Amino acid sequence: MSNTPHTLGEEFPGQMDKIHALKVSDPRFAQLLADYDAVNDEIHVAETNLQPVSQDHETGLRKRRLVIKDQIAEALSLMA
Repeated sequence: MSNTPHTLGEEFPGQMDKIHALKVSDPRFAQLLADYDAVNDEIHVAETNLQPVSQDHETGLRKRRLVIKDQIAEALSLMA
């Protein structure tokens, strides 16, 4: 597995201005970003074996990150 961080800038290139605008204006969106960063950090720690976890747990984290990423993408698509 890759241990490259999946930063929001990499996941949503060219949309950081929109992300920042939503973050400051929408507390729910700000929480999504915090959740994404927290899960992403957990995955990175697991991938680098700093805190080994089971494959099932790592897979669950990856699925959770994907769900959050989809929610972020949806919010961005609704922004005018």
